[in-house]
Amino acid sequence: MDKVVASAADAVADIFDGARLAVGGFGVVGVPEFLIRALRDQGAKDLTAVSNNAGVDGRGLGLLLQTHQIKRMVASYVGENKEFARQYLSGELEVELTPQGTLAERLRAAGAGIPAFYTITGAGTQVAQGGIPFKYDSLGSVVEASEPKETKVLDTFGQPREYVLEESLPCDFAFVRAAKGDRHGNLVFHSSARNFNPPAAQAGAVTIAEVEQLVEPGEIDPDEVHLPGVYVTRVVVLTADQVADKPIEKMTLRED
Repeated sequence: MDKVVASAADAVADIFDGARLAVGGFGVVGVPEFLIRALRDQGAKDLTAVSNNAGVDGRGLGLLLQTHQIKRMVASYVGENKEFARQYLSGELEVELTPQGTLAERLRAAGAGIPAFYTITGAGTQVAQGGIPFKYDSLGSVVEASEPKETKVLDTFGQPREYVLEESLPCDFAFVRAAKGDRHGNLVFHSSARNFNPPAAQAGAVTIAEVEQLVEPGEIDPDEVHLPGVYVTRVVVLTADQVADKPIEKMTLRED
């Protein structure tokens, strides 16, 4: 099946208001930048975005924050986006902070058909006990907070420990960025750009991949495939200029 679509605009055309969207990337690395821009132009609103971070000001999910298309953010790290902080603290944005490894597993578990799992991460903290602010009002008061989660003592590794029950995160759509892909949707990621892309793709009911290089089926050695095409619904091929658009989040130069 040829999964290549003509444009990013065509690929995101059916994303609806209120959808839950998983997005790959870490900082500005491996971010499906041009699918995000297409969704900004498409205009779907009241979105729940699930991603390691909320982009930076003016790039990645930061673009959807600027247009107020994101209603709720599920993330593990949000420290590089001033607009994100402003919206959260002023009551314009709901935020569900999740430990990074737990977030990755909640996405992966969704793709594996696992509705929930126990993890030691967060046991004995507000992650399990509840009370983490989800939403503030305009005066800075907490109007919605996390609920306590189910815990259980398990003797998995020879010592009884408390574990926290975490639910998986199935998403209506997912955006990912790959270095190489074929027409069947098999993907290869480059180095650290793999990051959250595979679990994000696995969690999406409809997963859309923007790829830097398109090859024909069979040209990718099966042992080199990082994400099988069974997880990918649509493939968008980037132009040379789009491929070259790779920012550096923080540049540090050494004086000789």
